[in-house]
Amino acid sequence: MKKTYFGTDGIRGRVGTEPITAEFMLRVGHALGRVLRERNDGHADVLIGKDTRISGYMFESALEAGLVSAGASAHLLGPMPTPAVAWLTRRLRATASLVISASHNPYYDNGVKFFNAEGEKLSDEIELAIEQRLAEPMQTVASEQIGKATRVRDGAPRYEAFCSASVNALDLRGRRIVLDCAHGATYQIAPRLFADLGADVIAIGATPDGFNINADCGATHPKALRQAVLAERADLGIAFDGDGDRVQLIDQDGTLVDGDDIIYILAKDLLEQGKLKGPVVGTVMTNFGIERAIGQLGVPFLRASVGDRYVLQMLKEKGGLLGGEASGHVLCLDRTTTGDGILTALLVLEVLQRTRSTLAQARAGVARVPQVTVNMPVTGAAAKVLENANVQRVFAGVEQRLRGRGRVVLRASGTEPLIRITVEGEDDAEVRSLAAELGDAVKSASAPGDGV
Repeated sequence: MKKTYFGTDGIRGRVGTEPITAEFMLRVGHALGRVLRERNDGHADVLIGKDTRISGYMFESALEAGLVSAGASAHLLGPMPTPAVAWLTRRLRATASLVISASHNPYYDNGVKFFNAEGEKLSDEIELAIEQRLAEPMQTVASEQIGKATRVRDGAPRYEAFCSASVNALDLRGRRIVLDCAHGATYQIAPRLFADLGADVIAIGATPDGFNINADCGATHPKALRQAVLAERADLGIAFDGDGDRVQLIDQDGTLVDGDDIIYILAKDLLEQGKLKGPVVGTVMTNFGIERAIGQLGVPFLRASVGDRYVLQMLKEKGGLLGGEASGHVLCLDRTTTGDGILTALLVLEVLQRTRSTLAQARAGVARVPQVTVNMPVTGAAAKVLENANVQRVFAGVEQRLRGRGRVVLRASGTEPLIRITVEGEDDAEVRSLAAELGDAVKSASAPGDGV
């Protein structure tokens, strides 16, 4: 069955535009509460975390009211990284959890991410059950069954202790590290944790005001981090996105080390320690150079659809431990259940300490092939643009020209009104030319008057 509201990572959109309204969030809370109680003998304890965008206050109250009206209990965590909420769900034995966030999007977007009792994304079955309840009228339970709402005071220190314990031999004394918290959910936890581990921390993007989340900073805008690393003569820089499930690194020379590089670094280290199991899983967007480098280690590499939930699904099906995306979603299933920017950065630092190497040395085995990704804004339904006859004709032509020596990926974003075009091959000029050609076709198909 096709879903109406759920995308690749929960429900997301522009604040004030359906479905991202207070009324809808009230209904989402109520629908989730009903589904959980029906499947858990009338019991449901739900954690609610959020990032720092201004609309989080409004949606937190609406979701809380919806949950308790359905007889579920709500436990408020306040600003908290998404992976911390996922981990706390298991630690506190909650039935499920919600994170109010639009991840790397600007402040005027928001949404909700959902986790089950195991700290994993909800199954399609549960998402469809929630949508079915959303289509039904709200009906508040009897007064004696109304849920309670409490505030969790020790969520942050519990999560910080977990991160520290995961890298218990890590000593960051003598390391100068710049942290870019994207004015988001990591702004308190990350600087405190890295300082406690001994690092000389320079924090940027750590003064959220509700509107500056992800604004020219963080994992999606690493230029600010690069400038700070060079200016501060730091050993490296670490950038998180607004809700803390992505991470990008900058080495001491100012070079970007993205999620693809991180996966290679961790895979090589796990292999050398005899701890790597199963294949490494990337996505259709993973640079071929990463696939080739991991293959040279003698490790199978598989590609999933874009989205960490699909990477997780394939890892579990194939018995793997490590996977992720270039964007910085990295899954280390021997440590946690979801992408965790803070933990991933700590694991990389642990590798550097153990091998006595720099970031540049750790990724030296990777030789990327030229790759260009173009994000094309669209009006109307992205699916119709993708189905446009001329777009399909140009796409087929690009695919034919690259056959045997490159790849082209054309897909609709699951989180923004964009079509993403990725072209990969051995010749940089050809790659850029083909990406521009396909971009022109998408732009023309999306123009008013083209039936889109």
